[in-house]
Amino acid sequence: MFSLNRRTLTGSSLLLLGVLLVAVLVIGNVVLRGARIDLTGNHQYTLAQGTKNILSGIDEPINLYFYYSDRATQDIPLLRNYSVRVRELLDEMAAKSGGKLHLNVIDPLPFSEDEDRASGFGLQALPVGASGESVFFGLAGTNSTDGQSVIPFFQPDKEVFLEYDIAKLVHSLVVGKKPVVGVLAGLNVASGFDPATRQMRDGWAFYQELGDLFDLRQLNPAATTTIDAEIGTLLLIHPKGYNDDLSYAIDQFVMRGGRLVVFVDPYAERDDSGNDPENPQAAMFAKRDSDLPALFKAWGIDYDPTMVVLDSANALPVQTQPNAPPTRHLAILGLGKNSLSQDEISTAQLESINFSTAGQFKLADGSALKLVPFVQSSGDAMLYEAEQLKFMPDPEQLYERFVATKEHYVIAGRLEGKLKAAFPTRSDEGHLSESNGAANIVLVADTDVLSDRLWVQVQNFFGQKLMNSFANNGDLIINIVDNLAGSADLIGIRGRAASARPFTTVEAIKRQADQRFRQKEQELQKQLADTEQKLNDLQQGKSAENATILTPEQQAELTRFRDDKVRIRKDLRQVRRQLDADIESLGSKLKLVNIGLMPVLLTIGALALLWWRRRERVKA
Repeated sequence: MFSLNRRTLTGSSLLLLGVLLVAVLVIGNVVLRGARIDLTGNHQYTLAQGTKNILSGIDEPINLYFYYSDRATQDIPLLRNYSVRVRELLDEMAAKSGGKLHLNVIDPLPFSEDEDRASGFGLQALPVGASGESVFFGLAGTNSTDGQSVIPFFQPDKEVFLEYDIAKLVHSLVVGKKPVVGVLAGLNVASGFDPATRQMRDGWAFYQELGDLFDLRQLNPAATTTIDAEIGTLLLIHPKGYNDDLSYAIDQFVMRGGRLVVFVDPYAERDDSGNDPENPQAAMFAKRDSDLPALFKAWGIDYDPTMVVLDSANALPVQTQPNAPPTRHLAILGLGKNSLSQDEISTAQLESINFSTAGQFKLADGSALKLVPFVQSSGDAMLYEAEQLKFMPDPEQLYERFVATKEHYVIAGRLEGKLKAAFPTRSDEGHLSESNGAANIVLVADTDVLSDRLWVQVQNFFGQKLMNSFANNGDLIINIVDNLAGSADLIGIRGRAASARPFTTVEAIKRQADQRFRQKEQELQKQLADTEQKLNDLQQGKSAENATILTPEQQAELTRFRDDKVRIRKDLRQVRRQLDADIESLGSKLKLVNIGLMPVLLTIGALALLWWRRRERVKA
């Protein structure tokens, strides 16, 4: 009887616990509906404030079409895992948009209308598998005025900029027109008539690509005294001899919140202002440097237009003579990922950028601003007089005077902070003595980085210009202007860390074990070398006829070595077993916390919140 009552009590307890668990889940679902806590280490599910501002500024509904080939990616875990991250971010943005973002998730099956529409949007289909089935993994957006913007394919290696890319797509649909970019150029970067050849010249490749993305407005440096209000971003290329009126107009443009990109150069190789057909030597002695002395001084920028950066670690090989081997030129640099900031949107995804006779920036003493570098030289670099390069046909001569300073020179960077006006005594209408908020200025100490020869080959194919890039110079320029031409909210969105986080504790355990393995291996190798040396010593004392016969001493030495070898191998196996045991122990602890402790804590939290709300109702 007692046994029966005990079994009945046990069954009743289990039933009661089951009912209680269901009740807690139902109560938690009601009480905590809509509540979210981002406990991820990198706050992957917390939108940046800039993204929230963009979403809150949506006036009319925007439709997002997330095309993801779910069935075709069954055997592609990389894309399947990343698709979850993309979908969760899209859901979060839709939830924070106040109903203005309408998200449609579509699995475009082969030969379906959905597949045709995805292709019509311009999404890229990636062929996978032996059958050549195509995978769509992109986003298309439309607004109420037939505006359209797409992300052709979500690349997992660009996850750090996932939020920025989607926010940029939404912002482009909110704005609905190309951003206006003003251009003040001291070089012939645009297409036009060339009086020297009496023919039309093609524009530089970067300028043509910018024209496809932005509304470019050419400004005349000799006649410009004000910057039109429609211009949100101003591009200065090789500024030379700007008068006070033009410098004042640029200064006030920045004070009003305008975005500025400045390309100066201590030695601009494409500067043909000194060319004189009647005097061929005039070009050699002409000044080819550019500067903004009044503005740089007021903004706390230290830039020397007479010095170029030499960098032996990043020097590119050049062909100086037809039959001679290439020689590395210390002033012509190919900067790779080690020199490009991975935290800056403009450079994080770039592989290499080529510069030639570039200068460098640094903050002046006492400057209250911040210079954030995103292109730097290596530490194996120095500064060199630009004038000396004009009369040095052999680049090997630079090595004779090269002495590395161990300093990383900033070739390009972002200037941040509030600015003071460069012309405080002027009182023109609307004059501002300081900037409205933080300034948005990008500085690049080279203009040759824009020239075609350093990054692209342009070919004429049946009347069409085909561009084959071998460096990321063009991407750098487009990224800089694209980032600045967007809203201030877009500029504030920086790249995030990837959602895939390494098991740092496990990696540390493995590193410690590997170190122990290496020590044991070195010990074994040392003992082996010592034994062989002793055997050789013993062998040297024997005659030729009994050289192959082991003496008792040699036999004892071999036996001892074999015993030591067995012992050390046993120790190695023990280290490996200990490594596995440590990892398994860590895994068991994590399972206990995730499976056992966390649900209990969440249940207690839900009950406590329910109790608190009921208490507040009673008080009311």
